[in-house]
Amino acid sequence: MNEKIPPAVHNEGDLRGEELRVAEAYERRKTIFHTSRYTVFSPANLLALQELERGVIHLLKRQGLNSLQDISIFDVGCGAGGWLRRFVCWGAQPENLAGVDLLPDRVESAAKLCAPGTNVRCGNAAALDVPDASYDLVLQFTLFTSVLNDDVKRRIAAEMLRILKPTGTILWYDFFVNNPRNPDVRGVKRGEIRRLFPGCRIKLRRVTLAPPLARRLATYASPLCRLLSRIPLLCTHYLGTINKTSEYAKTRP
Repeated sequence: MNEKIPPAVHNEGDLRGEELRVAEAYERRKTIFHTSRYTVFSPANLLALQELERGVIHLLKRQGLNSLQDISIFDVGCGAGGWLRRFVCWGAQPENLAGVDLLPDRVESAAKLCAPGTNVRCGNAAALDVPDASYDLVLQFTLFTSVLNDDVKRRIAAEMLRILKPTGTILWYDFFVNNPRNPDVRGVKRGEIRRLFPGCRIKLRRVTLAPPLARRLATYASPLCRLLSRIPLLCTHYLGTINKTSEYAKTRP
C-alpha cells in the first residue's frame, strides 16, 4: 500500500539562511567563474558543453518534441540565462521562456543577454511566484549541488513539480560526486533524486568527463576526451528526465 509522504516542515529561517550561504559562496568564487576555465574558450568546457547540448536535444526528441515553437520553459537557477538563450536558438519563443535566480547580478546579466520577451526574475526557487501546472519543460542545471539544506532541496523539488504540467518534463543535469576543492557544493546521487521526486518516472545517465581529467587532455587530445566521456565510470554528472506518473498523485498530502 502506498503511503502519502508527509509534507516537509517549512522553516523560513532555514530558507533565508540558505539564501545567504549560497550568495556568500558565489561571492567568494566570483572571480573563478569569470576565468577562461568556465567559458567556451576553454577546450575542456567547450567539449563538455557541446556534449551536453547534444544530450539535451536527444532527450527532447525522446520526449516526443520535434519543435519548441509552442513549448513553455522555466529555468530554475537560470544564472545569466545561458540555457534560455540556447533554447531560443533551437526554436523556442522568448515569450514562452522564464527563469529565476537568487543572485541579482546574474539576473541583471540575463536581462541584458536574453532575447526580448524572456521573463527573468530574481527570487528563491523554493518559493516560486508561478501558477500551478504552467510549464511544459522545467530545467535544472547544476542548481541542487549548490543547495546544502535538505529541506530547501525538498521545497525546490516540490515547486518544480508544482509548476510542471501533468504531461511535462523536468530536465536534470547535475553533479553526483562531491568536489573536494569546493565545500560549498555537494553531489546529488540517484537515491536522493528519487526521494526528492517521489512517484515520478526518472531516467538518468552518466555524462561529462571528470573536469580535472578533461582539462588535462582537451587541449591536445580532444578525440580522446570524447572517447573517455563515453565511459560512465569516468563521468561526474547525471543528465536525464523526470516525469509525473499516476503514482505521483498518491504521494501528495
